[in-house]
Amino acid sequence: MRAGITANLPSRDFAATEAFYARLGFDTRFRNAGWMILGFGDTQVEFFPHPALDPRESFFSACLRCDDLEALHARFSEAGLPVDATAVPRLTGIFKHEGAPRMFALVDEDGSLWRVMDTTEESA
Repeated sequence: MRAGITANLPSRDFAATEAFYARLGFDTRFRNAGWMILGFGDTQVEFFPHPALDPRESFFSACLRCDDLEALHARFSEAGLPVDATAVPRLTGIFKHEGAPRMFALVDEDGSLWRVMDTTEESA
C-alpha cells in the first residue's frame, strides 16, 4: 500500500501564491475558485482561500523532507527572497538544532513557515 499526506496552507490570493511558488519551481496541478494544488516533483501542497489572513500573524506551517538539502536550498535561493529574519517572505540559510536534522526555513508571502529538512542519515 502506498499512502501520502499533503499540507493545506492558506492563500490570500491564488494568483499571487501561484506566482510565488512558480519562482521556487512548483507547478500548478489544479486550481479553481476554492482550492489550488501545486506540485514539486512527487510533493504536493494544497491551498485554500484566506483573504483576511495577516501574514505576520500566521501560524500555518509544513515540512518538506528532501535527500539533497544543498541542491534544494540553492534552487530556492535563485528566487532572490529576502534573508532578513523578520521579512515576509524569506529564506534562511541551512542550520542544525541539536537533536534535529539539518534544515532551512522558507516563509511564503502569506506567512506560512516551511521547515525543509534533510533526510540523509548523516544529518540525523
